[in-house]
Formats: sequence, structure tokens, C-alpha cells
Amino acid sequence: MEREILDTKRKALKINLNEKIYGTFAEIGAGQEVARNFFTAGAAAGTVAKTMSAYDMTFSDAIYGAETSGRYVSQNRLLRMLDHEFSLLNERLLGEKYESRTFFAFANTVTTLNFKRTNEPHGWVGICFQTEPGGLPNEVFFHVRLFDTDVNMQQRVLGIIGVNLVYAAFYHHNEPKVMVESLVDNLTIGSVEIDLISVKGPVFAEVNNTLLNLYLIMKDFSAAAIFDADGHPRQAKDLLYKKDIMILRTKFGQKSLPNFNLFNKATDQFKRTNKVEEGNLAVMIEVLLTNVLTSEQETPDDIDLESVAKRAEEMCATGNLVIVSNFTRHNRLAKYLGRCKPKSVGISTNINNLKFVFNSKNFGDNYSSQLLAYVSDMFTQNVKLFAYPFIDKKTNTVISTSNMPVTPDAKPLFEFLLTNGYITDINDYSEDDVKTV
Repeated sequence: MEREILDTKRKALKINLNEKIYGTFAEIGAGQEVARNFFTAGAAAGTVAKTMSAYDMTFSDAIYGAETSGRYVSQNRLLRMLDHEFSLLNERLLGEKYESRTFFAFANTVTTLNFKRTNEPHGWVGICFQTEPGGLPNEVFFHVRLFDTDVNMQQRVLGIIGVNLVYAAFYHHNEPKVMVESLVDNLTIGSVEIDLISVKGPVFAEVNNTLLNLYLIMKDFSAAAIFDADGHPRQAKDLLYKKDIMILRTKFGQKSLPNFNLFNKATDQFKRTNKVEEGNLAVMIEVLLTNVLTSEQETPDDIDLESVAKRAEEMCATGNLVIVSNFTRHNRLAKYLGRCKPKSVGISTNINNLKFVFNSKNFGDNYSSQLLAYVSDMFTQNVKLFAYPFIDKKTNTVISTSNMPVTPDAKPLFEFLLTNGYITDINDYSEDDVKTV
């Protein structure tokens, strides 16, 4: 059965007319667009206890505390705002008048497009809410990237997505997938990306945050999800900004664990060649959804996301960062990591993947332009590829970059990349390492 999608005004009005829902809106960075939607819908007095916007940093610090990182558009700032505003509701709204109310605190901290258009518009949006009067709070927050090229449009998007979140919290919290889907109701495709979501609280006791973030990928709300070693979803730039990143590509469906002996050798080689400073290395394992998401599966509702989540959690247990993605090509991964402005990137991969890319028979008539685009996307981001050797079972020969078959039309470019160190073999491996790749 298809879900009815209410327009933004009807959602806001339905919340305003619900006598149980009552709370605060605290918005920083893009006006008070969410609160405005509730005021213009009518009957807002039944919902809005307070709205505020502490734009000045001194005021903001006095209310929510100073940010040691100096970053005000951050997850930590959002969570401070939610905690402070929700606590005030419970402290100040006492007595018989409020006994039947379920309180909420909505907050966002956002940077929209600046006057010179030199920044990357993004923000954090969240809500802390009760589902029963006097009940324990629940929490939903997420990170968004804004793609409209007009500030007014970005403000409008934030207003809509904020209403969607408040509505989803109260009317869809028992259906996490529907809750996630509804966040983009009434928004234009391509106007926003949700690349992280986190929930907690009594109503989400059975919800797996790893699964929820994988669902964002499945619904094309995001291209990837990143988790820290504890399995918590994280915003990519928070973890990877100015880091030296070494990443191992693995497929979700592969039967064995990755060959960490070879990967460790590749990591040591990366540290030496890139002169990685102590403490600046970020080691990451990618769980690639290639054998789950395919171009033929436009509506992949039957994906076993629980198995994918289990694989991701196994990789987190190795003590490394984990990224789950649908980047079938290395260059897509490189472009994604490039958004985080890392210092350098090393990608460790089976040489079979290179063998495929540098063989024109695997592509159409415009192979040259495709190859040039691939190389441009890859190696303008300060990326180096470290190639796993493999054994050709027919000849029992170890295949490396020196004897890998390359078609004549790709050979000059391949040789250039080898000569200049953009592609290199993993050195000092043992015979057992090659057999287990």
C-alpha cells in the first residue's frame, strides 16, 4: 500500500492541531524557516512554546556553551542545542496545563551559500521528542548537503525538511524506513543529500543505526555511509579532513575476510612514499555493494541489508574506519573522498580491477574519453593505487603491473601512471599472500 504524502502546509497544520505536541524551535544559520512553516500553517499557538535563533556566536556560546573546535555547524553543536532546549521545556513547563503534552525540541545549525559562493552549504538537523507525556526522550538527527544554487531555495529546502522531520518523529517513529523516506517529501530530486542519520531512545530500541544508514544508500539519498571503529555513523569530513587516508576495497559478498597481511604491507608502503606524519593516518575498509546494487535493480527492495550491516560491523571490529558504498569504479571513490579535502589517499585493490579498466574491449566506442575521465577523476585528488598481485591459474604466473595485459590504446597512459608513481605494486609480499588474495 502506497503512503499518502501530505504537502508541507498540511503536515505543519496537522501537528499544530494535535493538542499533545508542544515544543521549541532553535535554528541557526538559515533563518527560522522551519518555525515559519508552522506559523503560516495556522494554529501555531497549540504547538510552539518558543522559537529562537542565536546567530551571534557570543550569544550562542552563552546559551549552549563554547565550542572548543571553533565549529558551529557541527554534530556536537546540534546535540548541545537539543539537550539545552529540551531540558528547558521540562524545567519551565510544569503544572496541570502541560500534563497531557508530549514535548519536543527541534534544532538545526546550517551554513547556506555565502555571497561569494565559495563555501559548501551543509548542516545538521535534529529533534528530541517524547511519545507520551512525561516519557523519556527520543532523538533523531541527520546531516544534509544542500545543492541548490540559490540561497532562498536552500532556505526553502531546510524549511520543508524540518517540517518533515517533526512530522516523521511523531507519526512515523514506529516505521523507521518510512520515517527516513518521508524526510525528503515535497523536495526536488537533487536538491539535498542526507549522508548520515542517527536515532536513539525507547521507541528506537530495536533500530540498528548501521541498517538505517545503509537504507539511505539504497534509496539514493546518499552514495556512501561511514562508520568509526565503534560502529557509529560519522560525517565523512569530520573523520577525514586533511588526513592521509589508506583504504582497502572489499566486496560485500566475498566469502573470506580481506588479506590483511597484504593490506598492512600496502599501508606501510603508503606511509613511506607519502611521508605520513604520526597520528595523521586514517585506515579505512570499504564494503562495496557492487554485487548487491546493480543497474538492473532500480527498485532494490529485496536487498538483504541486514547481511550488509553485519559485514560492515565485522569490519568495524577490526579497529578500522569502515565505508559502505556503491562506488563501482575507483574514480567515484576518489571523487567522494576528495570532498573531504584529505592530504593524500592510497587505494589498495586487486590488480584484476586495473586489468579491466585498461582493456578497451570491456568498453564501447568512446573508450578513450572514458579512460581520460577515469584518470582525471582519480589522480587529480592526490591518489595512489597500490595493486594486489594475483595468480593466473591457467599459467600459474603471478600477475603484477609489469606483466598485466593492457590493450595498445591504453598502454601509453598506463605507462605514464606507472612511471610517475600513481600506480604501484605492493612490494615484499610472500607466496602465501598471493595465493590467498
